[in-house]
Amino acid sequence: MATVQPGQRSLAIEIPMGLERTVLPRISALFLIYFDIKAGYTIAWKRSLSNVQLEGVVEYKSLPSGLHLVKEDLIYFVHDNYAGLSAFINIPAGEEMRNSRMIAVGIMVPLICGRLGRSWKHSENLKKMARFELIHDTSKTKVLEDYWEQHKELNLSIQFDHESLLDTPSNPEFKSLPSSPSKPRIQKRNLSTSDAPSCVPSQDTLPENHPASSISGLLEKFGPLIFPVYRAALLRQRILITTTVPIQEVCKYVYDISILSNIPLAVRHLLAPQAPPQRLRSLFSIGIHDIPFLEEDLRMSKLNHINTESNYSEIRGIMGSGWIACTTDKVLATKNTLYDVLITMPSKHQDDSDMLWPKLQTSQGIEIKASQRDLNRYKSLRWGLTRHISQPPTPNPKDLPSTNTAEVVGKPSLKDATLSVPARNSSISLQNTDSIIEPITWSALAYSSFVWWASASEQYLWLQEESEADSLLLSNLSTSNQTFSHPQLSPTQKSPGKSMFPHDKSARVETAIIAYFNSLTTQTICLLNNLSDTGELDDEQYDESNPLQPTSGSCEDHSGPVIDVNCADIARLGLDVWSTADHDFVAELTQKYLGRTASVIGPFIEVCGIKVC
Repeated sequence: MATVQPGQRSLAIEIPMGLERTVLPRISALFLIYFDIKAGYTIAWKRSLSNVQLEGVVEYKSLPSGLHLVKEDLIYFVHDNYAGLSAFINIPAGEEMRNSRMIAVGIMVPLICGRLGRSWKHSENLKKMARFELIHDTSKTKVLEDYWEQHKELNLSIQFDHESLLDTPSNPEFKSLPSSPSKPRIQKRNLSTSDAPSCVPSQDTLPENHPASSISGLLEKFGPLIFPVYRAALLRQRILITTTVPIQEVCKYVYDISILSNIPLAVRHLLAPQAPPQRLRSLFSIGIHDIPFLEEDLRMSKLNHINTESNYSEIRGIMGSGWIACTTDKVLATKNTLYDVLITMPSKHQDDSDMLWPKLQTSQGIEIKASQRDLNRYKSLRWGLTRHISQPPTPNPKDLPSTNTAEVVGKPSLKDATLSVPARNSSISLQNTDSIIEPITWSALAYSSFVWWASASEQYLWLQEESEADSLLLSNLSTSNQTFSHPQLSPTQKSPGKSMFPHDKSARVETAIIAYFNSLTTQTICLLNNLSDTGELDDEQYDESNPLQPTSGSCEDHSGPVIDVNCADIARLGLDVWSTADHDFVAELTQKYLGRTASVIGPFIEVCGIKVC
């Protein structure tokens, strides 16, 4: 169980046992859609509140392109202020039905709690109604009538307005808290990673069908690419994921990436008034019928870019603030003005042994790769998760790996927790990563060679600092010491698309991953804020000693003087000092969240007074 720092509230949510799973969220609409050979997808039955639009919406949102190729699927979508969930079933039929019978049973719930309004709690019921009742005869709608009457008027007073930790890792009251007013930076305290909230106790379990149950699978599927995806989400860019059916897994990835990029409550008071929302908007499944909506969002984002001083919460709400969505309509990928980052998922029919990674690229078609530092950090995270999950209740200190060891003991797997304690991350090998990792630059190679020639100890200290920084983040992982006895899978049996711990229904792995990225965000914002405070103090001292000189801010914009970020600061942020993309990330993050301009200074070598970058 995680320890709680003095003065810090525990994030464990006290909900009576069993009530979390038995109380279903109220539904605003319930509908049945079937495939007509002449009219296409048609609403056969519907019930809804008066202000909920169904016609011309749910037929397309709940049935993305390509569903006829699969037997069943679960689709998440969002429309206006409602979240939708649709259970799709496809069975063989006669020629008069074009050899298949396809229906979808779906609901819409208000977005009063979480990114999905907890609609996933209805998923099993929707599947049962579709699979065992309505797929055979769509006219037998009594089961729908009964379900509508049972769930449309639930007593809202018994529903909890708090979100689970997996929905809001920073605080259970995240959504209800307004943005704190900006404070003078000179009064802001220096925060550290220890301010990041702790995880839930290890005995907390993950409710069935919760979308966050796929977080471990997300980490395995993306590998080191999870870090550039996380950074794009943190910058509140428009992220579009193209995939093939079934789409349920990728819909969950949309949810997961959004919560991994949350802004923790501990650092919200450090943000500038014009900072982006604390959450990345999740649109889930979208299609060509959502193009007008995306075009309007683009228009709003341009207006927000012009009015940079406008408070996000007062002026624009959520429009134009970035989003993440998935689609099976490949035509959306050609509309490159509608997104910032395009993620192409590998084919689900590809042989697992090939281990293809997702492809990331900008709207201009420039491929996005993980840095060398991302690769090392990913290995460190894998090692940390496996160690915390796999270690015996009373481990022998002699069996624990040394932080300085470089021995290759074996390859740990996030999929399978074993009795053995894995070696340090240097022993973890990943296959086929050359295509997704930035190559070592000539400058980095020359610098490493020079440091090795000039001082081998300095290079060792640099690597040790990186290791210590990773260890600090890993120290926030809160998982049980329980030992698992799952059989070890051979490399050919492993599937990158499945959960790392398929037999473990507890939330320990998921909350540990969320806590890791939560701490990473906290560390990044705190370090940049500390640099900002240090720069302002230096400027004030300079102004006092030179009263006749113009003030430091007179030649700068209203947001304050430029923040100098050197290569040591980049390293402390856990980024790659040689990566131009990481330098751009720091500059954009500082501008968006702190309202300051950052000048990122890369590494260089000075020989005989000559600077070599």
